[in-house]
Amino acid sequence: MSVRGIRGAITVEANDSKQILDASVTLLNAIVEVNGILPEDIAGIMITVTQDLDAAFPAKSIRQLEGWEFVPLMCSLEIAVEGSLERCIRFMVLANTDLKQSDMRHVYLGEAVKLRPDLSAAR
Repeated sequence: MSVRGIRGAITVEANDSKQILDASVTLLNAIVEVNGILPEDIAGIMITVTQDLDAAFPAKSIRQLEGWEFVPLMCSLEIAVEGSLERCIRFMVLANTDLKQSDMRHVYLGEAVKLRPDLSAAR
């Protein structure tokens, strides 16, 4: 079994606590569903937000989900790059799996599909 990285990102319309928390759960659920993983498969999740999102910690909504209480979560700021996508939440899910890295399905939602159109397309 290996640890594999699964990327994901989603955007919100505004720096609003409810939008940030809801979007974080939406992204997590999409990643988990398309990859067929469970909380116990997750070694940890690194979460970044762009500097224009400071109304809530995205990890808060995940910690409140049943079965996710013991999954290590870390929030951080995305580096500021001029012209980069705004109001974006990014995940790096580290999952224990027997699948190859090329079998991992990355999830980009909302305006975040612009980040990796090559990975956003259905395979």
